[in-house]
Amino acid sequence: MDETKGTKATHDRRKALVTLYTRPGCHLCDEAKQAMLAARCEEQYTLREINIDLDPDLARRYGWDIPVVLIDGVETFKHRLAPSEFKRELRRAINDSE
Repeated sequence: MDETKGTKATHDRRKALVTLYTRPGCHLCDEAKQAMLAARCEEQYTLREINIDLDPDLARRYGWDIPVVLIDGVETFKHRLAPSEFKRELRRAINDSE
């Protein structure tokens, strides 16, 4: 199951799809979201947050090894990310898809 927050239900194909595997009360997940916002490139991606506690397979796969950030389906960050690194990887994914 996925839990989408603050995003369109459908993905705009001109943007990258950023998936954040998270769970309630995860302070590192909150920090990752803040770093993504600090990168100031929200118009370049659609964010899909997935609460791993709602999916037993994801909970087994990731356990406490979160947050995990995927860009267009590619695992790109785990635990921490810096705004500049996020922006660089996002641009790389967008350029690779063109």
